[in-house]
Amino acid sequence: MTWVAQATSLPPLEAAAKDRLAQLTPFDAPKGTALFHPGDAVKGFVVVLKGRVDVFLTGPSGREILLYAVEPGQSCIQSTLGLMGGEDYSGEAITRTDCRLVLIPRDMFLDLMDHSDAFRGFVFRAFATRMQSMMHLLERVAFERVESRLARCLLDRAEGNSLTATHAEIATMIGSAREVVSRRLDALARRGILRLERGVVHINDAKTLAELAKDAS
Repeated sequence: MTWVAQATSLPPLEAAAKDRLAQLTPFDAPKGTALFHPGDAVKGFVVVLKGRVDVFLTGPSGREILLYAVEPGQSCIQSTLGLMGGEDYSGEAITRTDCRLVLIPRDMFLDLMDHSDAFRGFVFRAFATRMQSMMHLLERVAFERVESRLARCLLDRAEGNSLTATHAEIATMIGSAREVVSRRLDALARRGILRLERGVVHINDAKTLAELAKDAS
């Protein structure tokens, strides 16, 4: 069975499109692999078969913000813009987990966009969904309190009431500075809502944290 048949994130494609995509070979990218950097030319459209890829933007000061994550069925807006508009990458992509990926080369991507209605619809739908998530990110960073963004991040990303991440990594996730996040985490820990260990945040009071997440004003 080809990877195309196993990729449940792809829509039903025309036979010709399936045959072309089936010629491509998936590859594995271990956790922590850099897939692209700012200034790199866009070589193709990446399909995530397994795992998660985080895409960051770094400002002149070196501060990072997590723009979005790409999981099976989702798209990288920077790759789509680069392929269709000719721009180089402005962000950086790092595999958050061990990943299995397929790279659709630029020429094949553009040809499929021209000749496969199903593939073109898939790309545009994924692009629209990603644009909507980017708008939500902009709204959160511009209008929501840091405490609200922090609480939501902890609840969304915790596994078994614990999140393994440094303060700098959490700051990147919510679009804030490490010093700000450290102060907010310390304040929540003093209230007994959290318990902090080096590189790990334990949630003691998920109910109160959920109330803070809802209080965006």
